[in-house]
Amino acid sequence: MLQLPHQSLQVAALAPQRIPAREDQAGPWHAEAVCRRDEAGLFFAPSKEPTAARLSREEAAKRVCARCPVMVECREHALLQPEPYGVWGGLTAAERRVVLARRRRREVELKKSASAA
Repeated sequence: MLQLPHQSLQVAALAPQRIPAREDQAGPWHAEAVCRRDEAGLFFAPSKEPTAARLSREEAAKRVCARCPVMVECREHALLQPEPYGVWGGLTAAERRVVLARRRRREVELKKSASAA
C-alpha cells in the first residue's frame, strides 16, 4: 500500500462554514465520509509528486470514494465550491474541470434553445 503523510481532510479542505448540510439527515454529509477515517493522505498530492505516484495515489483514493456512502454529496460540494485540489467524490481536480466545462456548455445550449423557442 502506498504510504503517504496523512493530512486531515477536515482541517485541510473542509471549512465548516463551506459545507452544505444534508437535507435528509441531521448532520453534515462529510460526517459520514469514508475518507475521514485514516486514508485522508491519499486525497491530496504531496509537493513534487512524480506522475506515476500521483496516478497510483489517485486510483487508490478513487477506490475509497467508490465505497463511500456520501460520494455524490462530496462530488457536488467539490463542483459547487469549486475545490481546486485533491480527489473529491471520486474525481480529480482535472476531471472536475471537465465536468464543470460540460455543465457550462449544456447550460449555454439550453439557454439558446429556450430563447429560440
